Amino acid sequence: MIEDIKKTLWATADKLRANMDAAEYKHIVLGLIFVKYISDTFQTRRAELMRKFADSRDDYYLEDADQELIDAELEDRDYYKEVNVFWVPEAARWETLRAQAKQADIGKRIDDALSLIETENPKLKGILDKRYARVQLPDGKLGELVDLVSQIGFGESGNAEDRAKNHARDLLGQVYEYFLGQFASAEGKRGGQFYTPASIVKTLVAVLAPHHGQVYDPCCGSGGMFVQSEKFIEAHGGKLGDVSIYGQEANPTTWRLAAMNLAIRGIDFNLGKEPADSFVRDQHPDLRADFVLANPPFNISDWWHGSLEGDPRWVYGTPPQGNANYAWLQHMLYHLKPTGRAGIVLANGSMSSSQNSEGDIRRAMVEADKVEVMIALPGQLFFNTQIPACLWFLVKEKRTRQGEVLFIDARKLGSMISRVQCEFTDDVIERIAETVEAWRNSSSPFVSNAADLSGLKPSPEGEGWVRGKQNKEEDLFKSPHPNLLPEGEGAPAIKSTVLPHTGKGAVSYADIPGYCRSVTLAEIAEHGHVLTPGRYVGAEEVEDDDEAFADKMQKLTETLGEQMAKGAELDQLIRRKLGGLGYEF
Repeated sequence: MIEDIKKTLWATADKLRANMDAAEYKHIVLGLIFVKYISDTFQTRRAELMRKFADSRDDYYLEDADQELIDAELEDRDYYKEVNVFWVPEAARWETLRAQAKQADIGKRIDDALSLIETENPKLKGILDKRYARVQLPDGKLGELVDLVSQIGFGESGNAEDRAKNHARDLLGQVYEYFLGQFASAEGKRGGQFYTPASIVKTLVAVLAPHHGQVYDPCCGSGGMFVQSEKFIEAHGGKLGDVSIYGQEANPTTWRLAAMNLAIRGIDFNLGKEPADSFVRDQHPDLRADFVLANPPFNISDWWHGSLEGDPRWVYGTPPQGNANYAWLQHMLYHLKPTGRAGIVLANGSMSSSQNSEGDIRRAMVEADKVEVMIALPGQLFFNTQIPACLWFLVKEKRTRQGEVLFIDARKLGSMISRVQCEFTDDVIERIAETVEAWRNSSSPFVSNAADLSGLKPSPEGEGWVRGKQNKEEDLFKSPHPNLLPEGEGAPAIKSTVLPHTGKGAVSYADIPGYCRSVTLAEIAEHGHVLTPGRYVGAEEVEDDDEAFADKMQKLTETLGEQMAKGAELDQLIRRKLGGLGYEF
């Protein structure tokens, strides 16, 4: 039902925009959704307080209170602030605006309402985009848009205020997120400046697993990384507020979108006091985060400023002035705690470039064991670029798998959702996350005194991997300690195994040709510190059906002959039918 609501709302909103550019129109629509949200949550809290004041069993009970006292109490802002609800003056409440929707000056009335909301809520100062009085829409269309947005919410429905409030917040949040994606698609190249496709964000979050602590995004766009982090926490039994949100965004309009996106979901945040460049005007210079997630703009060339010379962030070398990729990587490493992890989306060229100082910086980062996982992505994932992309996962200090990097080639795992757009399904995202988790938690075959894994081969039943030793097989996954196998003689550990699963979650890690492989730093050095997964994971194993080539070709040619004969019959039938209609040829 929610999907239908989102699609219907979008179709109507898109129709109302007439000839207005999508880049301009999104601020009109998303701003109204935000005002509707804060008004709904305000009214829900107000109704909740009225019930509490009348309930003798409640701590808020007002004994013998007349209506005048109740009305005065309802105007106490502390009741709203204590549950993270914005105070909305009467003149700015949604029902007031809706009643005025047909007025010729509705644009000015909305701007005035936004100014009132900012005055009453300092946290929103400078965030709300007051452009409605000068909006270039045909007469009456803005009022129709107000009526359309009025359909979203249902904040005062239901018999339990928490359920109603959560339903309203979830629906409005989903509509806001859906509209962001639709506007990004409509804007094409420009859309990527404020929106990272959901499947990429989900993959970053699933691999990093930010359960708690401080989460930082130095180029946060519209805040999608933060929203997905909160979804991840709630899906895994945590609660809203288990993480602290820190972000920065240089584009003022995108900075506002992020603030509204987070506020509409009840997420507390610190996006800095103003929109600013993360390199030159770092809004969080002392922050050391547990998790960093980011999709910085690819290959930007106009990022350098003279003040960045000798910056303490350039631990592994000064980035080239003509490309910011390695500035982003080092900026994010700098802002990590000793136990922190970072996930970054970058152009594929970052994995192999040796221009200027990039190759030297990459080598220094690899040798310092800061690179944990590299993932190659499919093409056509982004709205704004066809440049192939990858995911870098960095750590400040490795707790496991020291001296190794996990490479995953996910280029063939995407699913086309339109002629020009690709995405990861949830199953693929889960598979990637489980692969990384299993790798992190499994013993390394490369470290000194590690368990010997020689002699591994598939079990006949295909349910796991077994050890063959003196003609005796031992099922690894029936062993009480599958990663602590008995010592044995033989060749080095096999590198071409499968990732077994039993139920939800990976049991143990093993390399899979064409998909994933754990590689030592020494081997990476042999390849010039190039970090392209395809170079290391090898080719995918193809099952041989054991059918002789000659027999297979005989069957295929017979099938082809039958199909060609059938095609000729259909040609003759079509000719006869057309001839009967007087169209012989």
